[in-house]
Amino acid sequence: MNSEEPRQPYGEHGAYGGNGAYGGNGGYVANGAYGTQMPVAPARATSHRGAWIGAGATLVAAVIGVVGAYLISSNNNSNANPTPPAAQGPATSATTPGEDNQGGDDAAPSDASQSPESAESAGSTGSTDSTESSAPTTAPPTTPPGKPAGTVAWQGALAIMWADDKDLDSAPPVESEINEENDLSLYPFGTSYMLQPKNRVKALVWKDTAKAPTYEDCAGVVDTLGTSAEVKLKTGLALCASTNDGRLARLTVKELTGQGSDTTGVFDVVVWTR
Repeated sequence: MNSEEPRQPYGEHGAYGGNGAYGGNGGYVANGAYGTQMPVAPARATSHRGAWIGAGATLVAAVIGVVGAYLISSNNNSNANPTPPAAQGPATSATTPGEDNQGGDDAAPSDASQSPESAESAGSTGSTDSTESSAPTTAPPTTPPGKPAGTVAWQGALAIMWADDKDLDSAPPVESEINEENDLSLYPFGTSYMLQPKNRVKALVWKDTAKAPTYEDCAGVVDTLGTSAEVKLKTGLALCASTNDGRLARLTVKELTGQGSDTTGVFDVVVWTR
């Protein structure tokens, strides 16, 4: 070892290492401390975070585009073919809690729950009623009013015989099978002929021989002066009588014949309405 040469501590071109103090070319360690070469630290790998972010953004953009196109297509189809509104069913009456069931479980269902057959039957009935109501109505025939009082109900010759009573309320007067409806009877009394009012009938001899009594004449006297006593008859005698049905009558004696069971009287009779 040459003592004249200055000693370089631990390396070339610098202290403790090559090319600089404590290392090559100035840095504490050059190719390793104390002359040993240190492995160079690998460069830090570039982060892939940016690449992942870019790929994710691209994928999201693609999904958004597909979804948007689908929504636009669906909206166009909805406008082209609108969905018809759902058919509304018959309204049913709701029963609020606490309300009693009027009519019980066996109560008839409401009109809204009628079966199609019932609805069709009701429709047919309604159509029938509508047709009948629209048809022209014909007024029932009116009954002509009764004849006014004093109108002649029957007029003609009438023969009354013994045991052959007459009902003056029938037209023409005949013997009624119901004895209480007969008004007059005739019977002989010696050589006389007697007229007997029956069943509440009244009779009155008309005194004025100058004229035959009218309806007004008989109406004014028979109810007040007439009696149910028998009347002795003679030809030409006029009488007013009221029947047991309330009608007025005039009898004029035309002929008296026979004796006993052959006794017969013929009268000119007018019966007026009530």
